[in-house]
Amino acid sequence: MTFRYAALPLAILILLPACNGAEPPANTSPAEAAEADHDEEGVVTLTARQIATAGIELTHPVIGGSGGAIELPATIEGDADAIRVVAAPISGRVIALNRNLGDAVRRGETLAILESREAASLHAEVEKARTRLDLARATLARDEALYKRGFRPLREVEISRAGFAEAETNLQLARQQASASGARGGGLNRIAVTAPIAGRVIARRATLGQMFMADAADTELFRIADTSRLSVALSLSSADAARIPPGTPVEIVAGGRRGNAKIRFVSPALDAETRQVPAIAMLDTRAGQWRVGETVTATVRLAADGDAAIRVPSTAVQTVEGKTVVFVRTESGFRAVPVTLGRQDGAMVVVTGLTGREQIAAANSFTLKSALGATEEHGH
Repeated sequence: MTFRYAALPLAILILLPACNGAEPPANTSPAEAAEADHDEEGVVTLTARQIATAGIELTHPVIGGSGGAIELPATIEGDADAIRVVAAPISGRVIALNRNLGDAVRRGETLAILESREAASLHAEVEKARTRLDLARATLARDEALYKRGFRPLREVEISRAGFAEAETNLQLARQQASASGARGGGLNRIAVTAPIAGRVIARRATLGQMFMADAADTELFRIADTSRLSVALSLSSADAARIPPGTPVEIVAGGRRGNAKIRFVSPALDAETRQVPAIAMLDTRAGQWRVGETVTATVRLAADGDAAIRVPSTAVQTVEGKTVVFVRTESGFRAVPVTLGRQDGAMVVVTGLTGREQIAAANSFTLKSALGATEEHGH
């Protein structure tokens, strides 16, 4: 780089005293005033007063810290782990519907009642098993009493005990089969379809009078979702995905509403169609302000590019003679320091070529670039 000493444009020099505090001669041009000083490359000599009057804002580079953020569209989806499909457990006809779309339900609450022949059979098996158990209990009590009086051999008492134990097991089995089918609800031929989780009804396919067959492929009656937690589906570039580990905070914005989420999953593989990396963030929705299927804007906080990453405002970066520079404050003004640009995150850009301890020109740094250009033209 072959920069020569430069002065500010004439308009600024007329208003401000010279760099050494003396007024420049009235007949001295900006270039002549620059050449009257020392001949140092890439330097603009300015006093603190001139810097303030020119509106040049001074700042320090940022070392490490936040890696910035990216904004991208996302879609709110139901959490797959918090959705349950409620199907007809056995064949039957819908005779009552207790819940509709959007209704809140508690776990175990009755959603619908089916009338079913199979339910009647299951109830009948329970009653039969209970009757056999009562008979086995009475037989065992009688045989034990007779055995104590010497009128029954021990072998017959043991047979009665085995019969009683078997009857108990059969009753438990019949009750379990009836419970698994939901065969309860106020009548021997009724099935109560209950909610497996607490949440909201997000789909209802059942209608009054509709028949459902347990062995059919499509027996869904309701779909319930725990809406206190929803997922946010995002698509990331490979470069961004490498910097977004699970737990990364995400801000969700839509229509004046804001919410906070955290990355739960980042796919290890690209989507075959989009060539993007699918990611899932979990969103707390207990306030009820978000809806499944809604399109939102997600702001993902990126991890830093290592602890030593140096960032400067993008307004601090200028191009002089085809090279990228940042103007670093010196005792007498500024010096143009060549830098190499890295990743840009919003208003900040990662650079190499600085130590991070410098004081640099940010806003209005283009004034310094203009001063260097004016001097070079005069030198030619």
